[in-house]
Amino acid sequence: MKVIKRDGHMVDYSPEKIENAILKANKEVEEEDQASSVQIKNIIKYIERLGKKRILVEDIQDIIEMKLMAIGKYELAKKYITYRYTRELVRRSNTTDQSIKELIDGESEYWNTENSNKNARVVTTQRDYLAGITSTDITRRFLLPEDVVRAHDEGIIHFHDADYFAQNALHNCDLINLEDMLQNGTNINGVMIEKPHKFLTAMTIATQIITAVSSSQYGGATITLTHLAPFVRDSYNWYLNKYKKRKFKKEDCEKYAKEDIKKEITDGVQTFQYQINSMTTTNGQAPFLSVNMYLNETDEYKEELAMIIEEVLKQRIQGMKNEKGVYITPAFPKLLYVLEEDNINEKGKYFYLTKLAAECTAKRMVPDYISEKVMKELKINGNGDGECYPCMGCRSFLTPDRTMKLGNIAKAKNYVEGKGKYYGRFNQGVVTINLPDVALSSDKDMDTFWEIFEERLELCHRALQIRHKRLSKATSDVAPILWQHGALARLDKGESIHDLLHGGYSTISLGYAGLYEAVKYMTGHSHTDNGKGKEFGLQIMQKMNDKCKEWKEAENIDYSVYGTPIESTTYKFAKCLKERFGVIKGITDRDYITNSYHVPVFEKIDAFTKLSLESEFQKLSPGGAISYIETPNLSNNLDVVMEVIRFIYDNIMYAELNTKSDYCQACGYTGEILLDDNLEWYCPECGNRDHDKLNVARRTCGYIGTNFWNKGRTQEIKERVIHIDNEDAC
Repeated sequence: MKVIKRDGHMVDYSPEKIENAILKANKEVEEEDQASSVQIKNIIKYIERLGKKRILVEDIQDIIEMKLMAIGKYELAKKYITYRYTRELVRRSNTTDQSIKELIDGESEYWNTENSNKNARVVTTQRDYLAGITSTDITRRFLLPEDVVRAHDEGIIHFHDADYFAQNALHNCDLINLEDMLQNGTNINGVMIEKPHKFLTAMTIATQIITAVSSSQYGGATITLTHLAPFVRDSYNWYLNKYKKRKFKKEDCEKYAKEDIKKEITDGVQTFQYQINSMTTTNGQAPFLSVNMYLNETDEYKEELAMIIEEVLKQRIQGMKNEKGVYITPAFPKLLYVLEEDNINEKGKYFYLTKLAAECTAKRMVPDYISEKVMKELKINGNGDGECYPCMGCRSFLTPDRTMKLGNIAKAKNYVEGKGKYYGRFNQGVVTINLPDVALSSDKDMDTFWEIFEERLELCHRALQIRHKRLSKATSDVAPILWQHGALARLDKGESIHDLLHGGYSTISLGYAGLYEAVKYMTGHSHTDNGKGKEFGLQIMQKMNDKCKEWKEAENIDYSVYGTPIESTTYKFAKCLKERFGVIKGITDRDYITNSYHVPVFEKIDAFTKLSLESEFQKLSPGGAISYIETPNLSNNLDVVMEVIRFIYDNIMYAELNTKSDYCQACGYTGEILLDDNLEWYCPECGNRDHDKLNVARRTCGYIGTNFWNKGRTQEIKERVIHIDNEDAC
């Protein structure tokens, strides 16, 4: 018999623990009121005769109380109840101590691998984690109902970012309205920042804005290089006027101005890259930033934008130096390259940029690719026009802008009447449903599956409502950089952000994980079979979209289906499934579950079939999704990279290529650092296994991780199959 504890963990049944608990209560009463050893053993035998495979610890305690009263030991039962209540108070008031001790001692696998972009040994990260432990404790004890906490602990759902939930002012991710802040001025820490007059200054201010914004939220943020392009022209004109004042010939003025602006772009991009990777936010890490590169986002400044994009790609290809002075792959910023007719066509004016992007992807895993063509087919705004815009962070996509009828509710100074607005919008948070748990709980009965699915979705709905209601209490004063000084809005002091949470201006996300395992258990087929499995998988996805539509219409809140980028939670879900249902071959026999709608990492499939198949599921994950393919080293075979890029443009909205570019500090090896059968990383050249002397970069659910991963995610990385044949890439 297994006993399910209050935190959702399952332990072996122990009669000794029952006996000891009653004996402790015995000591608190007179001898005549004590239970004899025979009576205690009878209570234990009664529990065992129930023949349950699993039993809640609360049910055991209820039985003990009932049996003590049945044999007339009322005073003892009273003491036992008091003891039980006292223990519960101790538990509730002291839930943080062990977590804090494990974090500070630096010996906890959980904290050391909780986030592959955070080093839990440094004080800035520890400070964030310490605050997070306290927030999680408050969230569990005071802010969430017990059934939501229990479902979270048992891995039935995941209530994301509880470590930030105690503050009612923090939202998830966003698109920073950098244009408004740079063109119309902003304010950082009480200091007025006026419009810059040169590109280098604009780049420096942009990094300060990004750091301040990232410190006022907990998710990813995205900027677009389009908002920086006008300052290239400003700088060019400044140089041009300088040479004109010196009475240079017209052609010389232009020649020298072009040389100067080229150098300034190089310096500006380098400054930006250094700043982003060296600054630390209040979250204990570099800003979780994505940078959008979309030529069709501007007509007036397209040439200037192309110059910035080119330099960003060149510097990313080079990489950044590690502590040994060797160029390695940095985790941030994540780069988003929009594919469009003029840069995907070989005769297009900007095709050279796409070739450069392909080279960058082969060596540094970025940029990721957004298809303007496909996105405009899927994202239709309030005027019936297709829109193309970047994701917030690694994969969160806003709903197409239908807020134009709301007017300028954010009071942005760059608002244009009748034009779709994306920068300045944001996400309120995520709750994720564990799809394999729904399937396993149904015991393969389809009617039961849909009943349980309905119940679990409503549980997620209630949890999301709690997120929304808590955020709705915030006023603009809690984060002036966001709500008063242009990043998301320019509200008045003390003004509520309530209106920005409705009408589609911001989204709130119903996440999901483990579609493959759920479909496999229920049908015996993968959702990749183009048959029964795929049909059932699409039905599950449609059901979630239908529920989000239902909630949205009832509450005027933009619920959206989101392919969750679970990192440490994929391990937690897998462990919970094993504890609740045992080891089931092909379903719960791994230490991870499959992310979102993805083809499982171990399933052999070619790159183009995978992307084509996943595009059908990506359509039903409008709140966030990204697809990927695993590749060998393609640095010497860019034709293959270009072939994949063209396929992305024609077939799928958002996808990436996962390559390998690691470095061993012990021997200088560059290539792929490997994993052995014990999931230990080692250098294939010298055998070095010291994590502090290995630079390993791997894609983790949409973004690059560089600080290693927990057991479940590491196993998933090891089992990834290559989707482009080595023979094709030689």
